[in-house]
Order: sequence, then structure tokens, then C-alpha cells
Amino acid sequence: MQSLIEAARKVGDGLPPVERWHPEYCGEMDMVIRRDGSWWHEGTRIGREALVRLFARILRKDEDGETYLVTPVEKIRIEVEAAPFLAVRLDVAGEGKARKLIFTTNMDESVIAGPDHPLRMDFNADGEPEPFVHVRGRLEALLTRPCFYELAALAEPGPDGMMGVWSEGAFVALEKGAG
Repeated sequence: MQSLIEAARKVGDGLPPVERWHPEYCGEMDMVIRRDGSWWHEGTRIGREALVRLFARILRKDEDGETYLVTPVEKIRIEVEAAPFLAVRLDVAGEGKARKLIFTTNMDESVIAGPDHPLRMDFNADGEPEPFVHVRGRLEALLTRPCFYELAALAEPGPDGMMGVWSEGAFVALEKGAG
């Protein structure tokens, strides 16, 4: 577990410095990252995992709320339905306020939810929970249903009486009406 915690603390190491690149906007590409984590280009699913991982390394979400593929010379807008990544695994270390919730994404990046990587709850129009965890830059991962069920099983009453979870000293309510 300690090696997973150490890996999570190094998220983003070895990735291109897309936050420091400021190329001209080149338009948009018919590319969509769907809610289920699949990548599509011009209506066809991208089946080459290596290509998806390459694109994932150069993703950036800007202050305008749009997501771009960025290189030192190009900035191309793409569509993201929910989040560019999925949290597909949850590991837990410790208990109570000292607990560490370690999420691993479909791109094999691990983060520890907490002040540096906030966990947040949204609710869709039907009132269904949509949990997200910050990964890097302004990019987040949508928790898969199994991850969310594991998270919900850890819920306990928080300081405000709402049911939620602790990670790295931060409490996040998992029910509607929080915050």
C-alpha cells in the first residue's frame, strides 16, 4: 500500500508540461471522450490503447471550461461528456480523519483525495450522484459506479451531520444538500 501512496503523490511526474505551453488556438477536432471513458474520433471509437494514452498525456482544461489537446505549437478543442478520465479503482489506507482514499484512473494515474486532489459530488437532473476526483491541472476523473459504491460503504457522519467520507483530513459529504 505504501508504494501506491508514494506513486499517488507523484501524479503528473513525467508528463509533458502542457500548463506551460501557450500555442495559438487551431480550432476543434471531431473527438469526444464519452462518459464511459471511451475515446471517439469522427464517429469511430479509437481502439488503440497506446494512442488514447498518448492523447491523454497532452490534455488540458483551460479557464474557459473547454478541454484541449495541446502541443508546443497547437491547441485543439475536443469534447468531453463528463470527465476525461474514469476512477476505476479505490484503495483505502487508515481510518477516520487520517484515512487516505487512493483513486486509480483508467490511464493508470493514482491520486490521494484530499486538499490537493479534491473529491466533489455533483448530482444530475434526476438527483443521481456524480462523484469526481481532481487528477491534474483542471482535469478530473468521474468515479465509476463500483468505485462510488466502495466509497459509499465508507460513509460516516461528518461535522455537519451529513454522511460522507474523510481523506487526508478533508471531509466530503456524499449526500445532496451538502456544502
